[in-house]
Parts: sequence; C-alpha cells; structure tokens
Amino acid sequence: MASIPGILTEWPWKPLGNLKYLILAPWVIHSTLLFIVNDGKDRDSTYLLMFPLMLWRMIHNQIWITLSRYRTAKGNGRIVDKGLEFDQHLTLFVYRDDQILFNGGLSYLVNRMFSGAQNMPLWRTDGVIFTFLLHAGLVEYFYYWFHRALHHHYLYSHYHSRHHSSIVTEPITSAIIDLIFAVSIRDSPICGARSIFHDILNANSSNCLHRNREELPDVVHLTHLTTPESIYHLPLGFASLASRPHKSTWYMWLMWPVTFLSMILTRIYGRPFVVERQFFNKLTLQTWVIPRYTTQQYYLQLQNGSINTLIEEAIVEAEKKGVKVTSVGLLDQGEELNGYGGLYVRRHPHLKLKVVDGSSLAVAVILNSIPRGTTQVVLRGNLTKVAYAIAFALSQKGIQVTTLHQVEYLKLTKSLNATESCLVLGESCGPKMNASKGTLFVPFSQLPPKKLRKDCFYHYTPALKIPTSMENNWLPRRVMSAWRVAGIVHALEDYHEHDCGYPMSSNDKIWLASLRHGFQPLLVNVGE
Repeated sequence: MASIPGILTEWPWKPLGNLKYLILAPWVIHSTLLFIVNDGKDRDSTYLLMFPLMLWRMIHNQIWITLSRYRTAKGNGRIVDKGLEFDQHLTLFVYRDDQILFNGGLSYLVNRMFSGAQNMPLWRTDGVIFTFLLHAGLVEYFYYWFHRALHHHYLYSHYHSRHHSSIVTEPITSAIIDLIFAVSIRDSPICGARSIFHDILNANSSNCLHRNREELPDVVHLTHLTTPESIYHLPLGFASLASRPHKSTWYMWLMWPVTFLSMILTRIYGRPFVVERQFFNKLTLQTWVIPRYTTQQYYLQLQNGSINTLIEEAIVEAEKKGVKVTSVGLLDQGEELNGYGGLYVRRHPHLKLKVVDGSSLAVAVILNSIPRGTTQVVLRGNLTKVAYAIAFALSQKGIQVTTLHQVEYLKLTKSLNATESCLVLGESCGPKMNASKGTLFVPFSQLPPKKLRKDCFYHYTPALKIPTSMENNWLPRRVMSAWRVAGIVHALEDYHEHDCGYPMSSNDKIWLASLRHGFQPLLVNVGE
C-alpha cells in the first residue's frame, strides 16, 4: 500500500478477493470453444495458449522467488542486514498475480483487436529482433523517464512508495513498476517472452551488490515436512498458503505434479536445507528442514533410522559452523525415535553446541495456561515426557490429576510415586468421557485438536508471543512454538548444559527467563 493511496492505487478487481481470477474465465472459455469448433487454419493457437502461458508466468516467477528467498534465508545473497517480513511477502505475492492478470487481459484484448496478433508462430526471428530493439530503444527510454518521474514527491507518496516499501528486495519487487513493459506485448513473438527476459534481469542485475559470504547462525531449529502438501507452507513457497497451514484448499489437487516432483527432489537431495532466517538480540536464527515426510505413523517407524541419520548429520554440520544451540522440533523427537534427542548427545559426547528439545518450556507454558483455582485436571493423550512432567508438577501443587485408562494410571503412579489423593482413575467416567459445557482444553502437543466443540474453550498449542524487536520473516501472528523459543532462550541465557533426553530442566527457570527476554504468554478469553 502506498503511503498516501491515490486514484487507481489498487486494482479494480480487489473487492473480488480470490474470485478476481474469474475475470479471465470468459476469455479462457471463448478461446477453448473457438479452438474446438474450428479446424485447420481457422484455429488460433495463440489465442488458446495465452492462459497456459500466464500459468507458466506464475510458475516462472515462483521459481525465481523461491531461489531468492533461499539465498536470503542462508544469508549469502543479501544486501541489507534485515529479515524478510511476512507483510512484504503477502503484498508482493498479491500484486504479482494482479500484474499477471492485467497483462493477460491486455493480451486477450490485443489478440482480438489486431489481426496481426492472431496465429503467431512459435518462433519468428524478425519478431524477436524487433522486440529486442523495442526494448533496447523505446521501452527502456520511457522506462527511465517514467521511473524518474515516479520519484517526484506526489507520485512517490501516492504510488511508488509501495515499491520502496520492499526493504529486502526480491525478483518480484520490480513488478510494481512493471506496467510500462506492457507496451511490447503487441509485438512479442509469444506472449510472456518479454516478461521472462525481464525477470532474469531483475534476478541477476544487482548480483554484484549481494554479499556472497554465508552468514553463520547462532541458533538452528530443526523441523521436517509432514504431508506432501506441506512443502507449500514453507517460506520458500506460497505466502497465502503458508499463512494458513491447517486450512485445506480445493485447488491443491491441481498441484500434484509439482507436489510429486518436490517429493522426488527432497528425497534425492537428502540433506537439511535452510528455509528461514531471523535476528534477535544480536543472535542470528535459522530454521533447517529435514527432507522427510511423516504422513503416517507406520511410515515414520519405517523411516526412523533415516530421519535420525539426517538429524544427526544436521547437528554435526551445525557444530562445524559454530552454532551455539540446536533446538529439535516436536516431530523430530520422541521416546522411540531418539530418546527425546538424547541419542545424539550420547553419540557425540564432545559437542560444543547444546541440544534443546524444548520440553521444559512447553511444560511451563501449559502449567501457566491452567486457570488459577483449578482443583482437578483430566489428562488425556499419549504419556510423553511432557505429559509426565505436567502430571508431576500438578501433583506437587495439590491439583488432582485424573486419567481415564488403568494403564495410564499405573504408569503415572509408578513414575511419579504419587498418592491416591493427587492421582485418580476416572473409571466412572468411562473411556469416552464427555466434557461438560464450558470445559477448557489445554493441548500439550504441537498439533491442535482436529475436532472442536462450540460450547467449550480451547487454549493454543504451547507457544509464546515473540518480542516486537525480533525481525521475523514468516510469522504474521508473531507467535512461535515453545519448543523453538526454548532454543533461543537457551542461547540468550548462555546455558552450558544440554536440555534434552529424559532429564528435565527447571520449568520455572526457563519460564522466567523467557518472560525476561520479552516473550509473552498467549491469553484465551474464557467466558462464564
């Protein structure tokens, strides 16, 4: 958005939202029908190919954007010491599609208005030469003076400031001043040739300004993919999908070729890759993705050895880079998987970096999410390290912990050495106990519940609100999981011990340290 929006600052189809793509539907349907009913020389292949070329334009743009974001995340291809904010991602993503829609509509109009634009050959040498001369001469000349005029006070504040709001530049940043290049669409050999050429220039013309030295991180967070479609939720993918990771979209099935290709590439590449970089209190933070999927528990069991090997290699690589702390995401740890991360410490007893599983802070977040005055808590779910710690902490506070299965009751009784007064088997409730109206559910897993009741209240998964001073590039809500925050706090406090495996660090210690560094709890309004 321009600092002072002027007339035509926004595209006329903005009120349509995601339905804006339907404005080209009549052209697409018309071109398809004409191609079907006509035959031979009467078929206009140029008219038919405009829509596929528009789709290729979007894919081509995304390829350059992904490469640019990958270099920005690694820190070896940047100009400024600043993270890439989510608002910039989303703004440029929306404007990119608007610009493509505009050029697409203009192409359809030119095709119908000028007979010379119909039935163009896939290649015509004189057309290519003419288009190049048009760019080198007329278009570039007008572009220079048009761009210079846009820096005039009025035009800058009302229009061009949007372009300069992209502090961390990407290839798509140029699309905001790309309107002048629509002049050459009329004479392009194939629609979109100009735009592809222009994107290549935008991606490479300022390469000499970039820093080519890889930036070494202080803290690395390890995570991995879940479903095959989760590749689109990464910062390297699509902003609109990444901001809504739990919402399914009907058009995802159309992406199956790309999805299948991404699975093959991640399998072949076989090494963790960087997807995110942030800055906080002189610390450089990175997120590394383990290239494995966990669509089913059975599949996870088959891949345990492979996943553990990749995680171990990532930790060793982080050690070589001088990383201070490596935090392990919830899906990359577990009792059966690697002993809550303790496996790697045992195999590498001389590690200088500290491995953090984040359980201590997760427990602290959950305990501080339970309303004061609570006298009984029903514990449901798998008895993980976090669940045992929660049950123990609650029993120490005199809060009664109820389990619904005898197996869970016996395990907790043996582990916690708890008395009957603080640990109860809710046999009368039955295995499918129905919660009463107004019950507060507090998840102790990183994954939210799949089904929600309208007459109950649900707390967030263990997470904290990040400080405003943290430069982030993919957290529109500015919320971070407790498992990830734990690694950052560990580095900020310069703790000299690992926080993984079966032992637990002090919940109160890590909780107070998190608050001291500006992390804040998430509040849920529980009505009467």
